[in-house]
Amino acid sequence: MSSAAADGVGYWLRWQVFVCAALIAVPAAVAAALLPRLRRAAAPLRATDLWVPCWARLHPGWLLGYRVFALTAATALLVRLLVANGLAVFFFYTQWTFLLVTIYFVFATAMSAHGCWAYLKKDFKKADESHEFLSDDVENHDFSTPISGERKGDEEKITNYHEKIANEKRAGFWGRCMQIIYQTSAGATMLTDVTFWGLLVPFFYRDNFGLALVTDGMHSLNAVFLLIDTIMNNMPFPWYRMAFFVFWSCSYITFQWVLHACGGLSWWPYPFLDLSSSGAPLWYLAMAIAHIPCFFLYWLIVKAKHTYFPRLFPRDYVTTS
Repeated sequence: MSSAAADGVGYWLRWQVFVCAALIAVPAAVAAALLPRLRRAAAPLRATDLWVPCWARLHPGWLLGYRVFALTAATALLVRLLVANGLAVFFFYTQWTFLLVTIYFVFATAMSAHGCWAYLKKDFKKADESHEFLSDDVENHDFSTPISGERKGDEEKITNYHEKIANEKRAGFWGRCMQIIYQTSAGATMLTDVTFWGLLVPFFYRDNFGLALVTDGMHSLNAVFLLIDTIMNNMPFPWYRMAFFVFWSCSYITFQWVLHACGGLSWWPYPFLDLSSSGAPLWYLAMAIAHIPCFFLYWLIVKAKHTYFPRLFPRDYVTTS
């Protein structure tokens, strides 16, 4: 039984509880205050960024196919874990994150499917005219230039593709939600995997619990699924959306605290969350700081993609700028 259950109210009156509460509240407050200001300075998200690949020669159907596969695999892993362990698996941040990754692929698959359907429908109706990529009932956008016209030189086709992307209008509400979930999942996935493989396995879990195949898979496939999608998709990755990553982690910690305060859980899923130790504030501070390199690690991956892919594949790669 944890100290929280044994000590009752006294557990929550310790000095370290108030320090840890500040370490949760202050980052969340700062993120909430800065988010509106930073968002106004960011470039808008285009509608076709949600489902058109960053590779000019790659049909959107390939991205749709991958997203269907990733969604199916992620759902199968979650269902298997739920059948074996029940809803108790969601006591862990890992399962919260993996569920968020799965939700991202629900959004991504739906956007890709509707986009491809609208594109093909327009292509069949007006094969020799301009194509519209996304109908108004999805994102309220229309487009004026084709992705590919008649048979011209490869360079002219790529130029037309760039002009097409540049002239598009902004994504709608659900498109922005998809981007937020994408970036939150990216940061949470990095934090989950780094914490699990770098901290929990070497120092806490290996001797006591061992490593199950499904658990290993979740701490590896979550990043693999997102990274492959990142290599293919054309979505920007503005750094200010780290705020939603902070909100996500604060929500999980709040959930754990409320669960323990109400007596709904008698043990801490992660030993460093236990507030009974005088070193708890240091653990909470370390985990708060860890959010910065974890998020920017993924940001750097996307930045490297936009920096080096145009140099390596100048005739094929389409930047989001």
